[in-house]
Amino acid sequence: MRVAWEPDGKVWRLAFRLDAEDSITGHCSDGQALKLATNSFRVELPREPREIHPDLLALAAWTVVAPWTRRRVVFDRPVSAELAEAIETGWGIGAGPVGGAPRSGSRLAVSYSGGADSAAVAAMLPDAPFVHFQRVPHPRVPNRWTHYRSDVLARLAGETGRELVIARSDLEFTIAEPRPGYPEHHAVAAGALLLADELDLGGLAFGYEMGSRWLGGGRYLHRYTPDNPMWSPHGAWGGAFAAAGLHIVLPVGGVSEAVTMRLALGSALREQVRWCLRGTGGPCGTCGKCLYKELIQAAIERRPLRTAITADRGVARKWQQPPPYGGQEMIEYGCARVPGIGETVFAKAAEFLRATEESTAWLERCYPPAVEEVPEPWRKQVHDFMAEEVGFMSEDEARRVETWGLS
Repeated sequence: MRVAWEPDGKVWRLAFRLDAEDSITGHCSDGQALKLATNSFRVELPREPREIHPDLLALAAWTVVAPWTRRRVVFDRPVSAELAEAIETGWGIGAGPVGGAPRSGSRLAVSYSGGADSAAVAAMLPDAPFVHFQRVPHPRVPNRWTHYRSDVLARLAGETGRELVIARSDLEFTIAEPRPGYPEHHAVAAGALLLADELDLGGLAFGYEMGSRWLGGGRYLHRYTPDNPMWSPHGAWGGAFAAAGLHIVLPVGGVSEAVTMRLALGSALREQVRWCLRGTGGPCGTCGKCLYKELIQAAIERRPLRTAITADRGVARKWQQPPPYGGQEMIEYGCARVPGIGETVFAKAAEFLRATEESTAWLERCYPPAVEEVPEPWRKQVHDFMAEEVGFMSEDEARRVETWGLS
């Protein structure tokens, strides 16, 4: 794989060329199969940057081309030995040319998506600037996902009143199948990487919570994942970001979506929280994500489910089948707390799971090892917030995390 950036004012274009051993089909770090659509993309920054460190340019490119690279990646500028070693260690891919000096930064920014998890991070870090990624059309790839209203989310981010920079990019259209999206989850940080020197960033805070960090996330069904390759500090991506002087920080990595929902809806950003981009005046209320988030919100508000979705709808079909489920901890939490759950689309799931408030109480507290892995400059702030607003799990409750999926 060979990559080359071409700057044009505040727009940076990247073109990449596959080597003979590379393939247009590949897999990202969580195992999702991806098919390549095109070999170029652009990132539009809010202003022309003074300078961008070669490691940041290389890592931004790597978040896109990694799934299709088989043996080596050749960047257009020399990278540090530290970044080259991180790519070699994490992926077994040779990276070069090597010859640049490493970089560092001091500030922490929030990779702000506008969802409940992201808003919870923002509430924890009131002085951190936001870096928002906005999908824009690609000049050569048709947009068949016009219902995805990224413009709405960018507008809502602007209404938060926080220090904000928006990077616009068509990099999601590099994927032909299964749909437009990030080649690696970390490609959402491409804009932040290109702005890191401008903003003196040493860390980037993401809204990935306990389910994503420790319980495997949606595709890793029902399994404890201390060595999560995407989000653990010692994983491949954690090592690559650290080598580029921009540490991955997960302030809510030790709490469930019930906690992040409570924090988000209790914050000053409540009116800007949006987890669905299919509607213009609010969440569409008809997609699977809306149904899932409604279950969580109803559970923390102790009220009946508000949805017109019925059990025969495709988005509800999986809840009529036995577990395991993606995000099962939250299904258990909701089924144990939503009044009248037996009269909803989750009735079968509730019968299968037989969860109670007592059996899901651990999901209202923080898993201590998650705070311990927050990089030292920001660890105390996260610890103190968790101690005051959430509370920490007991040893028995922490064991529920560490035995997730074993029983």
